[in-house]
Amino acid sequence: MSKNKVDISRIDLEKEKDKITDIPGLIEYAHHAGSAIIKPEDKGRIKGTAIASMHDQTDRQFRQLYEQMQTLIEQAKYLQSRVEVSERIYQAHVPFQPVVGKVYFLYRKKNGTDLLSMVSPPEWGKSLPYESFEAEVRLLSDHTWEIVQTKSDEYRY
Repeated sequence: MSKNKVDISRIDLEKEKDKITDIPGLIEYAHHAGSAIIKPEDKGRIKGTAIASMHDQTDRQFRQLYEQMQTLIEQAKYLQSRVEVSERIYQAHVPFQPVVGKVYFLYRKKNGTDLLSMVSPPEWGKSLPYESFEAEVRLLSDHTWEIVQTKSDEYRY
């Protein structure tokens, strides 16, 4: 037996009846020693975790959109350079009928005009008769020109 005796006269029965129920699963605390521990939720921590997760997800989506925009910008720049080279070719001196799918070479002449040639820079040898090599191009079936290589690229031959 316990040495501490319970003084029943000190128990407030009105206060204790709030702690008694026929359905123990409804009370806010464990009702016996084997009950699951019930802890109140830390709503601030839950919201903070949710907000951090939301920011992480939206940051990843923004990065993905940025990468897609970069790809589109690169494609737009490439198309712009194709337009510029195509316009130069159609204004250039072309002493032959270009064939779809074949590769040609655009040169800048000393007088500032352009010339489309079938002869590549290495085929000219050391004595290039023109001021500069501008681009290696291929005629596509829609009669636009694909840039294979430009003067800024190191020539691969």
